[in-house]
Amino acid sequence: MTNNLLDIIQKDKELLIFLNNLGNENWDTLWLGITHQLNWAPLFIFIIFLVIKNFGWKRGGVVLVSMILLVAFSDQFTNLIKDSVERLRPNNDPEIKHLLRIFIKPQSFSFMSGHATTSTFFSVFTVLLLRDKYKYIYFILLFPLVFAYSRVYLGVHFPIDISVGIIIGTLFANLYYIVYKKVDRRIFD
Repeated sequence: MTNNLLDIIQKDKELLIFLNNLGNENWDTLWLGITHQLNWAPLFIFIIFLVIKNFGWKRGGVVLVSMILLVAFSDQFTNLIKDSVERLRPNNDPEIKHLLRIFIKPQSFSFMSGHATTSTFFSVFTVLLLRDKYKYIYFILLFPLVFAYSRVYLGVHFPIDISVGIIIGTLFANLYYIVYKKVDRRIFD
């Protein structure tokens, strides 16, 4: 590796240690709850409601199937990247794990964050679908930010893992939306 890349990785580790150690035991339970996908079920149910309300059952069903495919693709893509890059998670990195507040101990690789990628992909796609109908739909973008930060708080992802996940999720959402619109026109026009 080049010195520049090693410097970036070192700064990433230092930033993680700083952010992770800002945590406080009074907030630990909250962040453990935030990191679990099932705890976000009310948000997902709300989005399903908005999709069906705005697109009807038939078209809304196509949108929901598209969203399921989006999540499945995003999950598999992040696993492919993780298994290719093989960056240790912070909680498994012998150089820094003793400096972190660790609550959970996933054993898979770290780069890039599936939580950040998939939640951003899903949220940005939802905003693109519903932005013309609801001006406050942009608040859904808080979900991936909070969800992704929980991974840093818990010591299982580096900030770069999160940042790249958010960037990739945003790019994929925009590309997926373009494809979705073309397919939607062919089916329903």
